[in-house]
Amino acid sequence: MSVEQFGYKQELHRTLTLKDLIIYGMIFMVPIAPFGVFGLVWEGSQGMVALAYLIGMVAMFFTAMSYWSMSRAFPVSGSVYAYAQRGIHETVGFFAGWLILLDYILIPSLLYIVSAAALGPIMPTVPAWVWIVTFIAINSVINLIGIQFTAKANRYILLAEIIILAIFVVCGLIALYSGEGAGGLTLNPLYNADKFSLPLVMGAVSIAVLSFLGFDGISTLSEESKGGVDAVGKASLFALLLVGSLFILQTWIAADLAIGMQFENLDNAFYQTASLAGGSWLKQATIWATALSWGIANALVAQAAISRILFAMGRDRQLPSILAKVHPRFKTPYVSTLLVAVISLGSGLYFNGSIDNLARLVNFGALTGFFILHLSVINHYIIRQKSTDWLRHLLFPLVGLLIIGFVLYEMEWEAKSLGLSWLAVGVIYYLVLTQVLKRKTSLKLSD
Repeated sequence: MSVEQFGYKQELHRTLTLKDLIIYGMIFMVPIAPFGVFGLVWEGSQGMVALAYLIGMVAMFFTAMSYWSMSRAFPVSGSVYAYAQRGIHETVGFFAGWLILLDYILIPSLLYIVSAAALGPIMPTVPAWVWIVTFIAINSVINLIGIQFTAKANRYILLAEIIILAIFVVCGLIALYSGEGAGGLTLNPLYNADKFSLPLVMGAVSIAVLSFLGFDGISTLSEESKGGVDAVGKASLFALLLVGSLFILQTWIAADLAIGMQFENLDNAFYQTASLAGGSWLKQATIWATALSWGIANALVAQAAISRILFAMGRDRQLPSILAKVHPRFKTPYVSTLLVAVISLGSGLYFNGSIDNLARLVNFGALTGFFILHLSVINHYIIRQKSTDWLRHLLFPLVGLLIIGFVLYEMEWEAKSLGLSWLAVGVIYYLVLTQVLKRKTSLKLSD
């Protein structure tokens, strides 16, 4: 199935294999992502960090299955925007794209802020804005050169992350069974009867799911994949299960090590735990690993993902068409890439020091987009196509819908109010687009 079938010209290079897509998703999620937000999830879950990540992985499993279903039906760039647009209606697609923009367009800024916060304790004389500008410049150049170059760079960065993670796991287990923290692995990080409540844990999940955002970014590379219609779906699921398992393992160990510790700064909680596990050298190693993986590797693929959503929406003239311009030599959406760099700079400097609030805002955009994705699967396959695959096309998206809906319900009101304000801006923009500019948004839908 080709993009020409949907009325588009194949402009992006099809160079990515299934392995490249899996690595891309793993890099986007960052195998050591909990390093940067461990303290926030620890506080929100009352120490049941591993449980928060387990629930997050279950929720994202159903979302990955919905991505697989929709990527088979519509193998085009645009992710949730493209799937809701074709799976439900053009108007719904616009708002799905608008909501997911809140996730993708802000997540690079969040990554830069987390990286700058990690480097603060070891290089206090360097202002945070210097790190933010440096990371943006490096990532923009790499993404402008091309997605194949990005894929090659990702492999080396992923290997380095896994090595650091393996060292922490080994040192953490040795420290635990030498008497540190809980004195060994316990079930408390998974379930503590004295502190457990579903609303409490789901509130923590609303932060923990930040670490999973990225497997969905694989779907933005549909027009650069050469692995067939199932490549995106397989890569999304494999990447999610691999990295999700690593999330649970590392947070389980860290949560047991953290028993009895007092964290002065939640943003740096994991690094204090790493120091307990292996000493100052491991603390330094985890700080640098977080800074480079979040600020370079993760932000690199995040910028690539959002630039392709802007490319898709610009191509459909639901955003300015200049965003669909492709570089004649590198075959990359260079205008969209540069725009993301500018927005990341502005929002990164504005939100610097507000990791918690920005993380929840990013998650609101992602989760509402996923909510619409599940609806798209049910509408396209069950209602339109009369599918009898009740498991993949009804049960899975319905369960995902309910879990994500509950997480959104338990999210702090400040994040929901900001997210709804973003949606209100989208409504105004859409009315101007369709009623004032008389812009048509009809599409060629496949049979």
